[in-house]
Amino acid sequence: MKLFGSASEVGKLILPLFTLLAVACTQPPAVDLLIRNGTIYNGSGEPGFVGDLAVHGDRIVEMGESLAPLRAAVEIDAEGLAVAPGFINMLSWANTTLLVDGRGLSDVSQGVTLEVFGEGWSMGPLTEEMKAEMVDLQGDIRFDVEWTTLGEYLDFLVARGVSPNVASFVGATTVRLNVLGHDDRAPTPEELERMKALVRRAMEEGALGVGSSLIYAPAYFADTEELIALASAAGESGGIYISHIRNEGAGLLDALEEFMTIVESAGVRGEIYHLKANREENWGKLEEGISLIEEARDRGLAITADIYPYAASATGLSARMPPWVQEGGHEAWIERLKDPALRQRVIEEMNLIAADRMLLVGFRNERLKPLTGKTLAEVAAMRGKSPEETVIDLIIEDDSRVGTVYFGMSEENVRRKVALPWVSFGSDAGAPAPEGVFLLSGSHPRAYGTFARILGKFVREEEVVSLPEALRRMTSLPAGNLGLEDRGRLAPGYFADIVVFDPARVRDRATYQQPHQLSNGVIHVFVNGDQVLEDGAHTDARPGRVVRGPGWTGG
Repeated sequence: MKLFGSASEVGKLILPLFTLLAVACTQPPAVDLLIRNGTIYNGSGEPGFVGDLAVHGDRIVEMGESLAPLRAAVEIDAEGLAVAPGFINMLSWANTTLLVDGRGLSDVSQGVTLEVFGEGWSMGPLTEEMKAEMVDLQGDIRFDVEWTTLGEYLDFLVARGVSPNVASFVGATTVRLNVLGHDDRAPTPEELERMKALVRRAMEEGALGVGSSLIYAPAYFADTEELIALASAAGESGGIYISHIRNEGAGLLDALEEFMTIVESAGVRGEIYHLKANREENWGKLEEGISLIEEARDRGLAITADIYPYAASATGLSARMPPWVQEGGHEAWIERLKDPALRQRVIEEMNLIAADRMLLVGFRNERLKPLTGKTLAEVAAMRGKSPEETVIDLIIEDDSRVGTVYFGMSEENVRRKVALPWVSFGSDAGAPAPEGVFLLSGSHPRAYGTFARILGKFVREEEVVSLPEALRRMTSLPAGNLGLEDRGRLAPGYFADIVVFDPARVRDRATYQQPHQLSNGVIHVFVNGDQVLEDGAHTDARPGRVVRGPGWTGG
């Protein structure tokens, strides 16, 4: 069998191979992604510069005014567009919505690449009783509880496939429920040690710190010393204390003082969830509160805050109830509301704002869903009862907290908070999509518009804050507060969480009347180097990972 011809014929075959190898060896190294000609904002607050950014694998490898010699499998021309680090949602309730739709569409379409959970309640550690209660209280969004610890939940979520990265605080409420149930009492020394041990274990599993939500029962039942103990346990491995403080109305200043006492006594960094002053008679207290915080910062306390950029909040009708009526858990609460004498006491102690400023958005009883989008005043008039009686009746009939939007804040105060250099942003909402199960209930527009609203309304239209500064407070500021070393900036070696958007077009579209509307103006989004949004459309990629805190002991 003849394998080769003449020497000249062999040469004709071999020479081109050597030529190709020589050319290949002189080519610049290939990368996976090149974003060219965009205005790059690195997340530091510095002005942007027009240049290129290169990604290989899950990391940024090079960035500069021109990377022309480089070649890539995917190249994007971002001329006229902004290129920034992916946005960090400091207060996310996507812990449940991602279980039924891992795309996180409402947030990813705004450039969010990290969802941070844990406002008082976290998805672990759970007892069997807590698991059963979680299932019993589910509404439109339903899922099986197939985990026990917080770390197991985070791994379970990512294994199912999610587009954004995820992280969580361990909830002070969750720890209290785990040991004390719904009782209104202080823990014994032995019980407090068990609670601290649960916090330490959660920190080892990757929790960012401990979070509290003190206006709600049973969180309300925790005293300051209990919270100092839990925050101290988290602080042993570098965790922070983050809190929905005990009062955001008449008692705002006292609640801020308690928060600062916890932070200072525990020796930890602290963050205030959705800093605000509720009810018109308290709007002036916001400026006093800001002064308290800045005085504490000046004396060395590491205190920051986050907000959502709307003048309406959202929670349940349950938040208007005195805490004592909710002791013992959901079933005990409903039974007390059915007792005529206790019902009258609740009516006398209920803390409502004007009923025409309360928008009902979340029912689980099919018979009540037609009331979605109506104000409490409208429903009370339909039923011929007082607003207070109507609140109690709706809670009993729906067997739930009843999701409600409250128009209790000042637009001027929102602008004041957006301008503060130590404030980052969080939606305080899930990450739904304008389809399927999510359309069965209403929503606050912050679920679809928080980050786009900052960029469109408060940067471009009202010029409350500059674009570089707003981007810093969506990226490197929260990353630094959380102790994340390789996210929140565009720089070689950092994870490739990247958003490309049009500063002239980005805006929120969701309204209180039509909340299920995606925002406009974000073009491309990458999470860990994988593209999850391309030309404004979701790619269905699910590259999200668990972002773990400083106490993590895993591999």
